[in-house]
Amino acid sequence: MTEPSPSNVTGPLKGLRVVDLTRVLAGPTCTQMLGDLGAEVIKIERPGAGDDTRGFAPPYVPNTKESAYFVGVNRNKKSLTLDIAQPEGQAVVHKLLETADILVENFKAGALARYGLGWEQLKEKYPGLIYCSITGFGQTGPYAPRPGYDALIQAMGGVMSLTGEPEGEPQKVGIPIADLFAGLYGTIGILAALRHKQATGQGQQIDIGMLDTHVAWLANQGMNYLATGENPPRLGNQHPNIVPYQVFPTQDGYMVLSIGNDPTFERFCKSFALEHLLADARYATNAARVQNRALVTETLTEVTRTMPTKEWIARLEALKIGCGPINTLKDVFADPHVLARDMLKEMPHASGETVTVIANPVKLSATPPDYRSAPPVLGEHSDAVLGSLGYSAGQIAALREKGIV
Repeated sequence: MTEPSPSNVTGPLKGLRVVDLTRVLAGPTCTQMLGDLGAEVIKIERPGAGDDTRGFAPPYVPNTKESAYFVGVNRNKKSLTLDIAQPEGQAVVHKLLETADILVENFKAGALARYGLGWEQLKEKYPGLIYCSITGFGQTGPYAPRPGYDALIQAMGGVMSLTGEPEGEPQKVGIPIADLFAGLYGTIGILAALRHKQATGQGQQIDIGMLDTHVAWLANQGMNYLATGENPPRLGNQHPNIVPYQVFPTQDGYMVLSIGNDPTFERFCKSFALEHLLADARYATNAARVQNRALVTETLTEVTRTMPTKEWIARLEALKIGCGPINTLKDVFADPHVLARDMLKEMPHASGETVTVIANPVKLSATPPDYRSAPPVLGEHSDAVLGSLGYSAGQIAALREKGIV
């Protein structure tokens, strides 16, 4: 365990130190979650450049030089600039590992071994170390040496074959979901490994491949294929197993109507003068509606076009029938429920500005997520971290002069 954490840290991982050798999105998503839960996260960045996402701009956070992309996944971290390709830089990492509990990295498979920082090189020296590797294809298998990118994984992992309009081209999801899932699965693996370490004192490597995690969350569609041997077709905004559960046009826009079972469909029909559909075998059961998807969609579209979205939402909510507007992000971040759930946080930033970030969604009653520090400017904590490791001001200056820090 590391030294006791400052008294302002409240999360369940308080007292744990994380050496963060990640960049872009999958790894930083994992380490931000650990930081939100109270761990001390020391993010190691390249001198003069930093995490690639510092350059993924515009947009920038207003009145700062920080990219919105970087700020989104790097709060609760200390930025230490360090050239790990140099022996002096590697020595600093080893100093950190003397008191670290977790190392998270997302270099290509085997790349850190060139610097003496691979799992096989560290596991004997630091037997309690939890070492999480997040890569595109994992540490083994024929694709292990390949680089991994979100869109590539979405393509190879099958989700693009399921996404898009039936007659259109395959589509990726509108956010980098392959990266995000890999980071979150990494967090789950780390928490499990911490429990094992608590019981045995032993660390271990966690091998997260983005393609593996992508295959894992194919969920019902993956099982649909395994059950039938047929690739599920692209259905646009429709559900493969439930009808009606999709986007419908309204008098002034669109809404999502989610009728998840037959009693709800019956309630819907009786409430909107559609009782005659219940006597028609093509509509009577969900299985029949799935078989007659186009007919059901055409029939209900004529009905949903008769009222504006707001009126539909009000009437359907009163009937406890699943529905919702299709919000823009402006709508989302102004939504009274989103605000009531405290999903936006303002944090003082080193620039002197206040940055707004999306909050952690995990609601813990006793140890809620902790918002201690805004995403750091490059190298913001280098002197403080090195000083805590016993480096003198002169030694730090010498490292900086050599370009190590």
